[in-house]
Amino acid sequence: MTESDNPSRPADGNQIAYDGSQIQILEARESIRRRPGMYIGSIGERGLHQLVYEVVGYAVDEHVAGHADAIDVTITADGGMRVADNGRGLPVEPEESTGRSAVELVLTELSFGSGPRSRHHVSGGLSGLGMCVVNALSDRLSVEVRRDGFRWTQEYERGVALAPLTRHEATTGHGTTIVFRPDAGIFETTRYSFATLTERLRELAFLNAGLAVSLTDERPERPVRFRHEDGLRKFVTHLNPYPVAPVHSPAIGFASESGDGTVRAQVALQWNTGPRQEIRTFANSTRTLEGGAHEEGFLTSLTAVLNDHARRQRLLPADDGEPARELTAEEVRGGLVAVVSVTLADPVFEGSTRSRLRNAEAGDCVRDAVREHLDDWLERHPGEAAAIIRHIVNTATG
Repeated sequence: MTESDNPSRPADGNQIAYDGSQIQILEARESIRRRPGMYIGSIGERGLHQLVYEVVGYAVDEHVAGHADAIDVTITADGGMRVADNGRGLPVEPEESTGRSAVELVLTELSFGSGPRSRHHVSGGLSGLGMCVVNALSDRLSVEVRRDGFRWTQEYERGVALAPLTRHEATTGHGTTIVFRPDAGIFETTRYSFATLTERLRELAFLNAGLAVSLTDERPERPVRFRHEDGLRKFVTHLNPYPVAPVHSPAIGFASESGDGTVRAQVALQWNTGPRQEIRTFANSTRTLEGGAHEEGFLTSLTAVLNDHARRQRLLPADDGEPARELTAEEVRGGLVAVVSVTLADPVFEGSTRSRLRNAEAGDCVRDAVREHLDDWLERHPGEAAAIIRHIVNTATG
């Protein structure tokens, strides 16, 4: 074998050492700042707004767990963001092995808080990593916690704590306020869109009934407040095409939980006389643009339930001597506006964009919910049920 034939040596004869010293192990902050797109999708406007959604996602988790009913989001006069909630407040006790506060670990460690979780501890952000990511990608961040009878604060610069968590005066309040300013050295733009934030926050209010969400723009002040007790049905009404011409009113809405309590499904739907259709699906309040198991479970069960009801009530035409026709999934979608939302502890998504949900248990929960609740609704509303079947048939044959 000649020297040039040796695969461990380059052809020019200059040996390049490859050993453990060449393997870089990046700390969480350094890894995030070096490759921000891996954590928030982009360094453009989409990634900029994702920072807000990550912090808001923590507050939504507090609402899902039954500890918060209000989130106030503010675009500050200097172009930063302030997100305040009235939940329990981030934990402040020191971690035994490091002596650092739990607040600091949440804001600096990617692995903090991992472990078994129930449906009541879900994450609408990056699997619970979002607070650390936001901190690392902000040139300044401050946290204020009202918990355990006191007010606590801490400040960071580009993800590095400037001082330990500090205890202040006594208070009877509770909750967390995060103020941050995106790092202009990382993002292509640091200007937030009021319209973009309005759309997403309104969506979160629809998906989380009873949660009051406000947005204020101090550039100048322009407050908006959302709260929807009948969230998903109001969401469908909001999505309906204009002019509104519903086949039945109001929208149908129901919720159900899996037998083991790990998945909760909410569904709302309404047919309109026009051909336009829209089905929006969400997992832990995050839009799943490519659907997934929950959407498949919805459409499969929806088609089966409608066909079963139509056969029992003899609502489908049939030729002499021939069985009644079957509605197809595509026909059922004609004029349908629907929202399907699931919450679960450990969502599994396909692709880095988190656009398709894979969890089979989510599909099972939605399918069972539609079978039970929609079948019952059709039986209790025979006139509206017949109108829906006629609309589907006419739209398909028209």
